[in-house]
Amino acid sequence: MKYLIAEDHLMSRRILKELLASQGDCDIAVNGQEAIDSFVLAHESKRPYDVIFMDIMMPIVDGMESLRSIRAIEREMEIPPHLMVKVIMTTALDDPHTVITSFNKCEADAFIVKPLSRSKLLKEMRALKLIQ
Repeated sequence: MKYLIAEDHLMSRRILKELLASQGDCDIAVNGQEAIDSFVLAHESKRPYDVIFMDIMMPIVDGMESLRSIRAIEREMEIPPHLMVKVIMTTALDDPHTVITSFNKCEADAFIVKPLSRSKLLKEMRALKLIQ
């Protein structure tokens, strides 16, 4: 499995990378623009990501805007909905408005409130049928 971790906070990146290392390859983006660029490069190299872990609050381009751009690119590429990258939003904000916006306007597949843990990660990945 191939992952993109889009996270500006060093400790959160480290934790996610450690939790995912045994599951597959992990690339890192430290802001939303890098996430968009990494997504495009992965498709151009014919090695698209299976999952993106996207922090909501990031510099340059925030996670929600980054995800909206990624979904627009997928539509331009005519990727069928069932083959679109799975995106799990991560945030320290436990705010119902943020959750609703992530799902409805940004088309996120899942949402994890920090602090991140192996059990939270595995629960969401199982719910998305990425692992058993």
